[in-house]
Amino acid sequence: MKLELITPNGAIFEGEIKSATLPGAEGEFGVLDEHAGTVTLLNAGVIEIEKEDGSKEVVAINWGTAKVEEHKVTILADGAVSISGSDIAASLEEAKELVKSMSDSDSAIATATAKLESAAKAL
Repeated sequence: MKLELITPNGAIFEGEIKSATLPGAEGEFGVLDEHAGTVTLLNAGVIEIEKEDGSKEVVAINWGTAKVEEHKVTILADGAVSISGSDIAASLEEAKELVKSMSDSDSAIATATAKLESAAKAL
């Protein structure tokens, strides 16, 4: 299945994946190949991506929309930060600030922050 994650500044992620977990407006939900089609709002939170080779990538978003089709997921996010690369600590702090800037719920901020820190340790 293909995933595209796009912001006003350009693509953050484009590639083939096994699965993705998205922070939907109604709660987190997972997407696998041949998922039923849907369009939904995304809240500030964490997108967890499992690539075809089994590796994982984590991206924090402030809000957006997701269009899910049978073999493709397109995410349009207002802002996103990928937790990867050589300076994980810096991208982790930037991601935390992005989530805090958009969420008005302390519990949502705490959940997203915990996921970000856990994912950064696993990378």
